[in-house]
Amino acid sequence: MSSRRLVIVGPTASGKSALGLAIATLLRDRGVPAEIICVDSMTVYQGLDIGTAKAGIDDQLAVPHHGLDLIAPDAEFSVSDFQKMALATISEIEGRGGVPILVGGTGLYVDAIVNELTIPAQFPEVRLQLQQDVISRGLESIYARLVHLDPVAASRMEPTNERRIVRALEVCVGSGKPFSSFGPGIVESARTPGNQNKYVMVGLAWERAALVERIEARLAQQFDEGFLEEAAALLGFWGESLSRSVRQAIGYRELWEFLDDLWMFDETLENIAIRTRQFAARQQRWFKRNPQINWLNGSAALAEQVEDTLGIFSN
Repeated sequence: MSSRRLVIVGPTASGKSALGLAIATLLRDRGVPAEIICVDSMTVYQGLDIGTAKAGIDDQLAVPHHGLDLIAPDAEFSVSDFQKMALATISEIEGRGGVPILVGGTGLYVDAIVNELTIPAQFPEVRLQLQQDVISRGLESIYARLVHLDPVAASRMEPTNERRIVRALEVCVGSGKPFSSFGPGIVESARTPGNQNKYVMVGLAWERAALVERIEARLAQQFDEGFLEEAAALLGFWGESLSRSVRQAIGYRELWEFLDDLWMFDETLENIAIRTRQFAARQQRWFKRNPQINWLNGSAALAEQVEDTLGIFSN
């Protein structure tokens, strides 16, 4: 068995969590104490369970999961925070003789771990001014400024994602360098011998139409499980104290707008579906740039995916 670390990536609803759990379970049955690190910017928050498709209690009891429920939804959790946690957890797992299996679709978080990116400093005064500019001039104007200063960074985020736009501009203005310039480039880093020796990366590829069907089916299941009720409970308990990051969470943002009587329910469902599809497309573009990823057929049987992944991982 390889002594390297396994990374499983792919767009939302691609089946990466099921694959990671199946591989970890199989390895543990063979006496290899595998553990899962969830690489997702939203599952770190307590209470965001159904809408983030967070691993259930049974799965967490079957295989140790890390990176879940780290903070309350009124707090911020940065890429740097996640990187420190993940690298420390990897060392702890390996110290126990285990195999770390990183599973997730937040591309920047994956790169921060695999390529050990240098995370840019924070500039609180610049950030405060930018937040005031958003209020006075509008987010569209601030996003246009980012497009001018760092078109690469702007292309990697939603024009409506205030948190990410402000953070990118904060770095551009505060450091005098493009936000996208920090850390080694994705392609260049993936080709370095050190990274290849440490990590084996596997991705689940889907045809767009098939992935859209899976997204819609999962959304329907989430509502059956109580997604609306979960969102309402979070808003009722935390209210205005919800962090900026949480307020941007896909599905939750739209449901909170619905609860504030901004949308009809049918429109809300369509808005969630559209935003999820757009997010999946951005994830696919992000990961497709990385030549280190070994791509598998997402529509193949789980047993076949497990066999192929273990074959790649063992070489």
